Amino acid sequence: MERLNLSEAEWRERLTPEQFAVLRQAGTERAFAGNLNYNKASGRYDCAGCGNPLFESDRKFDSGSGWPSFTAPVGPDAVTEHRDISHGMVRVEVRCARCDGHLGHVFPDGPPEDTGLRYCMNSVALDFKGAEKG
Repeated sequence: MERLNLSEAEWRERLTPEQFAVLRQAGTERAFAGNLNYNKASGRYDCAGCGNPLFESDRKFDSGSGWPSFTAPVGPDAVTEHRDISHGMVRVEVRCARCDGHLGHVFPDGPPEDTGLRYCMNSVALDFKGAEKG
């Protein structure tokens, strides 16, 4: 996959202020504030920064955390994972593999009958593409 490398000015022009704060500055939207948390439609969730496909709706579940949660990305090359020791915690940060945008974190408390993982993503970092009907 070809990486997308833009300057800070280009990212600011491309993204809303909220998207920039999350994707480029590793911010977090408030719990239950994102517009995709309760989305139950069929489709795919892409990176809001670059359009890279990230998660399918059939891997989404209601974790009760206040953020859209998934059991796995669309494939092994969709996201990258990095150790995050910010805010006095040790977590695993999830970034878009194409643009390196911060998406959220992954935790080992997802549905045990699936992967056992909970990819806890920021709605503002995602762009939902509904499935075609027909």
